Amino acid sequence: MQAPESESAPLKNIEEWDDFVATRYRPGKTQEEFRNYQADANPTVTEFYRQNHAHQTLDFVLAKKREFGGLAREKKSIWEMGEFLNTLVDESDPDTDLTQIEHLLQTSEAIRRDGHPRWFVLAGFVHDLGKVLCLWGEPQWAVVGDTFPVGCAWSDQIVFPEFFAANPDSRVPEYQTVYGVYEPNCGLDNVHLSWGHDEYLYTVTRDYLPEPAQYILRYHSFYPAHKHGAYGHLMNNHDERMFDWVRKFNPYDLYSKGTERPDFRELKPYYEDLVAEFFPDRIAW
Repeated sequence: MQAPESESAPLKNIEEWDDFVATRYRPGKTQEEFRNYQADANPTVTEFYRQNHAHQTLDFVLAKKREFGGLAREKKSIWEMGEFLNTLVDESDPDTDLTQIEHLLQTSEAIRRDGHPRWFVLAGFVHDLGKVLCLWGEPQWAVVGDTFPVGCAWSDQIVFPEFFAANPDSRVPEYQTVYGVYEPNCGLDNVHLSWGHDEYLYTVTRDYLPEPAQYILRYHSFYPAHKHGAYGHLMNNHDERMFDWVRKFNPYDLYSKGTERPDFRELKPYYEDLVAEFFPDRIAW
C-alpha cells in the first residue's frame, strides 16, 4: 500500500526530530518524566508521529525497499552526497546555521576524542547521510523518526503508540500478534523495520563497513529496542551482542551537538583519508 505524500511537513526541519529525541532521553531523566513526554511535546513533532504511525505499514516498507534497494538512482562519492545533504539546511531556522556535514562532524569528533576505532568514527560521520531521501521527495515521516518492526504487534514502548490505531495494519489480525509474520528469535536481519534513513544508508554502505558499523547505521533509531529492551523476542544472540555497539553510539548521536562549530577545513584531510580507507571513489545510491 503506497501511503499518500501530499500532507504538509509537520516539522520545521528534520533536525527538530533529533532535538525531540535528545530531550526525551537526556541523562538523568526519570521514567516518570519520560512517560509525560506527550503532554510536553512540540505539536509539530506530535503531528509528525501521527503521520509516521498511520502510514508505516508492512506493504509500504516493502515497496520502499524495492524502490530504493536496487541503488540505481546515481553514483556519487561520500563527499558529493554530503554536499548534497547540506542543501537541507533551513535558512529560516533561528536555532542553528550549521550545515549537515558540521552536525555529522560534531558526532564523529566526539567519538574520535574518546579514542574509538576508526570505523566507529566513520560511522558517526556518515550516519545521517540517508536523510538525502528528503531531497528526493520522500515525506519526513518516511525519512526520520523512531523505527519499529512492521508486520507484528507494536510495542507500547514506541513513542505515541495510540497513533497506530489509524494504521491499516491494525486491522490485519496476523500482524497484531507478538510474532506476526516472523519466527521467535529469527534475527533482526529477517525483520522489516519502518522505512527511513537508517535502512537506506545501511543498504548503501553495507558492502564497505564492518558489521558493528552496519548495526549502528541500521538500528540507531530503533529506540524501543536499544533504549527499552523491546522486541527481544525477535532478536537472536548475535543481535544482542551487536547492540552493545548501537548503545555505545547512541550518546554520541544524541548529545554531541554544541555551540562550537567544527573547523571543516582543518578536519577535512583526516576525514578524506578515513573515507578513502573504507569507500571507493564513488558508490551507488
